[in-house]
Amino acid sequence: MAVHILVADDHPLFRDAIKSAISIPLGDDFEPPVVSEAEDFGSAMAALAADADTDLVLLDLSMPGSSGLSALVSVRAAYPSVPVIVISGTDDVSTVRRSIELGASGFISKSARTDAIRKGVADVLAGEIALPDDMNLGSEHDPEIGELIRRLRTLTPQQARVLGMLAEGLLNKQIAYELGVSEATIKAHVSAVLQKLNVDSRTQAVILLSKIGADMLREDQD
Repeated sequence: MAVHILVADDHPLFRDAIKSAISIPLGDDFEPPVVSEAEDFGSAMAALAADADTDLVLLDLSMPGSSGLSALVSVRAAYPSVPVIVISGTDDVSTVRRSIELGASGFISKSARTDAIRKGVADVLAGEIALPDDMNLGSEHDPEIGELIRRLRTLTPQQARVLGMLAEGLLNKQIAYELGVSEATIKAHVSAVLQKLNVDSRTQAVILLSKIGADMLREDQD
């Protein structure tokens, strides 16, 4: 059967490279995949909403509309059954480890060869975790980031989704409309998120969320 793969990256040449790498069947039991594309975070979320058959997302961490690993948090919260492979030009151990700790099923460096990309995609579709060769993830060296990741992992899927929407700048009434619930329910979710993250305002929560990708984004822009 054909798998449906969403490639979310703002660079057309890299999207083309990914599509070329996975354009043939990924195994004996697969037809050539159906590949869709998104060039920013908003269009990635729209593509996921439009295709209920999406089997895998390849997610760039530095797209317009997202802030580093907060994009991963948002996608995993909104579509917890869809595996995500993070793709990034920043492939240090910390970024890879944090990606996996926040729910990614794999990590592919933008410098990876075609066969490594194909293997990573095939491994994740087979239910495995795909990591760069010979990488020892070790443990988090930044206590503040480690504590933030621990707190983020205590959020329920709905709370994490609300946090992601706060990061997109949506108001409570807009989030309520998107999720099909009452504004009072969203206010309760926001209060729970603030309590779990140990902050006093939604602005502080968004700033805190951005910290898990800030260092990586600075490296990408250097």
